[in-house]
Amino acid sequence: MKELIAIVRMNMMNKTKKALADVGLGSMSARDALGRGKGIVDLNLLQGAELGYEEAISQLGQSQRLIPKRAIIMVVNDDLVDKAVKTIIKVNQTGKSGDGMIFVMPCAEAVRVRTGEEGEDTLDEG
Repeated sequence: MKELIAIVRMNMMNKTKKALADVGLGSMSARDALGRGKGIVDLNLLQGAELGYEEAISQLGQSQRLIPKRAIIMVVNDDLVDKAVKTIIKVNQTGKSGDGMIFVMPCAEAVRVRTGEEGEDTLDEG
């Protein structure tokens, strides 16, 4: 099993949710997130701003702000990771900065609270 955390634009959440459900991956959690990518900010300017240099602060302008995003969290069988990742990319890829990120991590165990089912029996079929 793998845990996927996908960070997507707020306005892409419904399209992403529908696309995942359409390929049989409807189980997920989501939460609000704030973030920015590495390409948005000059790290030297950011360091100068953190040290309190007014010139660096003024040059950063709006770029130091965190952007509202949505974090989708899901656990899938190993054989469905590629399908989930490709689906998320297909819906969210615009080619512009801010399209998002997908993190894939191992998941040791899953237990359904209602039934006590364990492991892959708790997950979507796909």
